Order: sequence, then C-alpha cells, then structure tokens
Amino acid sequence: MRGQRKFELCRCPLVESAVRRWVEQFDEEAVGRRGLGRPLTPEQQRIRQLELEVRQLAKSDETTRRLMTVPGVGVVTALAFRHTIDDPSRFRSASTVGAYLGLTPRRNQSGETDTSGKISRWGDRLLRSYLFEAATVLLYRTKKWSSLKAWGMKLAKRIGVKKAKVAIARKIAVILHCIWVDGTSFDWGQAKPA
Repeated sequence: MRGQRKFELCRCPLVESAVRRWVEQFDEEAVGRRGLGRPLTPEQQRIRQLELEVRQLAKSDETTRRLMTVPGVGVVTALAFRHTIDDPSRFRSASTVGAYLGLTPRRNQSGETDTSGKISRWGDRLLRSYLFEAATVLLYRTKKWSSLKAWGMKLAKRIGVKKAKVAIARKIAVILHCIWVDGTSFDWGQAKPA
C-alpha cells in the first residue's frame, strides 16, 4: 500500500517508470539472496565451492584454528597470516612481526630531532589490510569483554580511532605470532571491577 501511494503522488511518468523498475529489480535481488529465485551461475557456484574449501583448509589445520581464537580474526586473516609469516622462528621477538608487516611508525632522525611519522607500509599489503579489518571488528563488533578490546577503546579515546586501529592491528599481529610459537589460544582475561 505504501509503495502504491508513492507512485500515485509522482506525476512524472519517467520517474514513475524508473522507480517501478528499481522496485522490481530490488525484489528480484531479495528473492535471489534468499535462494528462492534464479539458479546460481557457474561463477557463483565456483565461488561457493572455493569458500567451502578455504573453510575446510582452516578447520583441518590446528595452528589456524588457534589463530582464529583471537577476536576479529577469521578464516581468511588466519590463513593469510599463516602463509605470509610462513616460519615464526625467523623472528627473534614477536614485536618484530609488526615491523615486518609495515605496522610501525617511520622514524626520521637527524641531529637532535627525532620525529615519528606514518606507518612504514613495508611488507604484505593484503595481510596489513586484513589485520586492520580485524582491529575494526574487535572494536565495534565483538561483544565479549577482553583486555585487548579494553586497551583499544582507551587508546581510541586518547589518540583517535584510526591510529588506534593501526596500533590494535600491530598488537593482533604480535598476539598471533605468540599464539603460533607458544601453541596456546587467546586469553580473554578477566574484567576488572570498576
């Protein structure tokens, strides 16, 4: 009823026909999303098959499952980290992983001046973007309390959300490296009473 009233209020036939086409297209897309409409194209079937294979690959690997215990880190991020780092023993400490991925600030030193700049952006760009996305998910989508989320929220209030996301991404990379080396899972920690 409401849609019909809107069509009646519009006096221009061109606008009315465009709106009708848009509504019909929207309805077809909604039906397609629910799986009740058109069959999947071969490309869509191949994408679903690849997604299933990636999930099975992640589930079959013990290390990747442990990496996915970190909030915000999913199948793709865990697999990308696993295959980008490849051998965790080549890093002397976990903090060097952040530098390897380009998540540390650039330093400009000359004489008495010492300034910190933007992140260096060295290393794997795709993994860096996945870690940034994991930091975003940790801040905004994760409901469960963790010491990492509490630290990130405090940091966001102090220095701004964008810089905090980069710092959280760097910390997630360090945590993922420690989990991989130690063979442990993510420790959510205990909420401290206020």
